Amino acid sequence: MPRWSPDAALRLEAAAILLFEGQGFSATTVPQIAEAAGLTTRTFFRHFADKRDVLFLRDREFPHAISDFMAAAPPESSAPATVRAGLSAAARGIQDWRQPIARRRKVVHSEPALHERELLQRQHLARAIEQSLRQRGIDPRQSHTLAAVAVTCFDLAMERWLEGPPELLFEECVTSAWNDIRDCVDG
Repeated sequence: MPRWSPDAALRLEAAAILLFEGQGFSATTVPQIAEAAGLTTRTFFRHFADKRDVLFLRDREFPHAISDFMAAAPPESSAPATVRAGLSAAARGIQDWRQPIARRRKVVHSEPALHERELLQRQHLARAIEQSLRQRGIDPRQSHTLAAVAVTCFDLAMERWLEGPPELLFEECVTSAWNDIRDCVDG
């Protein structure tokens, strides 16, 4: 087996998803994942703390990406417009990841032990959004509220996108979920 592989984390992720789908999360071991990826167990642990961690590989950088997207919004944008711009840019960025996201989500939702980790990822995303807004000078209370709304919007949009027809754009789902939240609050 190779000692170093530049794509090791992605190979481990792909192998893990296949094994989780085939034999279940609980029945899959780290050595099985490493072997299926053509790597060593040691390599696995260089990239991941445990087998749960492999399912959240792509989520590591997502809060930073959202922050970057929000920072790119014009400085005169309102706080809600900044959040919407960040979510829309993120949606465009992951449009082509529909199938891997759906597969990963199915595994996560099939295993109660993974729900806690998914909630923690949402908290990291909310914190990144809140910090981005505060860096723009937005009131801390409004920043906190908008961050919570943004994460809820993103989750609703993700559900709609994955359950919708293949041609559905994730960005359209973000806009629809945002409008629904606004209508419920204003209603």
